[in-house]
Amino acid sequence: MSPDPSSIRIDLWLWHARFARTRTLAAEMVTKKKVRLTRHGQQVRLDKPGRTVHVGDEVVFVIGGRVTHVRVLQIGERRGPYSEARALYEDLTPPEDGAASPT
Repeated sequence: MSPDPSSIRIDLWLWHARFARTRTLAAEMVTKKKVRLTRHGQQVRLDKPGRTVHVGDEVVFVIGGRVTHVRVLQIGERRGPYSEARALYEDLTPPEDGAASPT
């Protein structure tokens, strides 16, 4: 059985998108239940690194004490440079409350 080209394991995707320095750290984020996935309006807390994400899914997790909310735009085939990784997602994280506003 061949793998589905429209989905990827969450640990691999987090690593490809450069949210985790290593795949092991990405897997730990998931096993510690620090990653939530929203698909078709249903949000679930992921518990296994083998769970899959699809294009259009939304992923929420905490990195460095900051909540990050992204939409999966592409699956990605490798861990490439930042510009390539940045094309894998759309950042939906709201600006921080303390941000300076123009007056």
